[in-house]
Amino acid sequence: MPYALPPLHCALKMMSRKKALLLLLLVLSTLSLLIHQSAHLNCRSPKPSSPGCPPAPSSRPKHTSVTFLKTHKTAGTTVQNILFRFAEQHNVTVALPHHACDHQFCYPRNFSARFVHPHTLPPRIIASHLRFQHQELRRLMPNDTLYVTILREPVAMFESLFTYYNQYCSAFKRVPNGSMEAFLANPLAFYRPQEKFSMYAHNTLLYDLGGDNDHSPADPTYLPSFIRQMEEVFSLVMIAEYFDESLVLLRRLLSWDLEDVLYVKLNMRGPRSKGNISSEALAARIRAWNGLDARLYDHFNATFWRKVAQAGRECVAEEVRALRRACEQLLRRCFGGRPQLRPATQIKNKELRPWQPSSKVDIVGYDLPPPMPGSGAPPDERCLKLAMPEVQYSRYMLRKQSQRTRRRAMLHRPLPPRGVPRPARALPLRHPTMPKAA
Repeated sequence: MPYALPPLHCALKMMSRKKALLLLLLVLSTLSLLIHQSAHLNCRSPKPSSPGCPPAPSSRPKHTSVTFLKTHKTAGTTVQNILFRFAEQHNVTVALPHHACDHQFCYPRNFSARFVHPHTLPPRIIASHLRFQHQELRRLMPNDTLYVTILREPVAMFESLFTYYNQYCSAFKRVPNGSMEAFLANPLAFYRPQEKFSMYAHNTLLYDLGGDNDHSPADPTYLPSFIRQMEEVFSLVMIAEYFDESLVLLRRLLSWDLEDVLYVKLNMRGPRSKGNISSEALAARIRAWNGLDARLYDHFNATFWRKVAQAGRECVAEEVRALRRACEQLLRRCFGGRPQLRPATQIKNKELRPWQPSSKVDIVGYDLPPPMPGSGAPPDERCLKLAMPEVQYSRYMLRKQSQRTRRRAMLHRPLPPRGVPRPARALPLRHPTMPKAA
């Protein structure tokens, strides 16, 4: 008996079932993929769980072009270390000073693109000390560069400057017995604006930002005009007293992950090197002497908290808690717990010994725990960079980027004709020793 074909409606019904099955499988596969991607994003960066929090920025590409104006005695070295580590991890070129400038861009001179080492061109990140000069930085940096800086409350900052630079700033050296109280009782008896390092003694924040630190505070137009210029340039002004909150805003601005802004505090003074602001009257004198800095800080401190409010205070607080937990986990992995600050003389690894500005100031640092006996394991590279001081890290980055530049030059160098000997291999560049001035 020949095979009978099924009726048309039965065939159509069978086809519909197959389509439905295929459609169901497609829906399940799509849901699985979405769940996997969501879990991946949650691992990269925590999303605030509070209602009304904006989505985590890690879903956007990371921004890699940053100018960080590293101001003095404001936790800028810690921010610089974050940027250096990010640049290494993502193969981003960092602008570094020419040998003639030591580890700073010939500060206190106005910044010039000529101060940049040719082996670090063209850069996407710049984070070493310089005196801000926007036109020169625009010539150097890409058009999509975001500008960031950090300020510190002027009373605490001046105390730190007075102690740290007591052997460099002549205004401080003239003071009998190195007394900050004596200086503030009559600053003009010691201060000479024309001297090289005089900016450490008067309105240092304004000077670093490219302003006139000796401008009369009685001029009602100068500072408001200067502040407007800074607001047009800087996408974020961080506040040192609220460092973790600042890093949350920085992370959001740059669309970075939480792990990109983990840190330990660097370039800190030991207990005996810290002064004491003993009275409100002394604090008032500091603010009066540094009146332009005080008004500048007050303005951007208020601006900072408006940005926090825009991001959502509870959202920022939640990310701060996540940041601190992640930092604690990293410290346990690198140091076996909270790292112990040590004087430079007690740090065995010379790559981790912080530079000492003078015999009267102790800058403390960290030492990594020794490897297990007999393991012969080198120190964890991530932990080493986390604790590496500015001078050593700058030299390391310059050496690394110079080697990369020379390799590229070798690849693009035409081969000599047959029978012509190859030129001798160039010796590596020599690098400067520890700078003699901060």
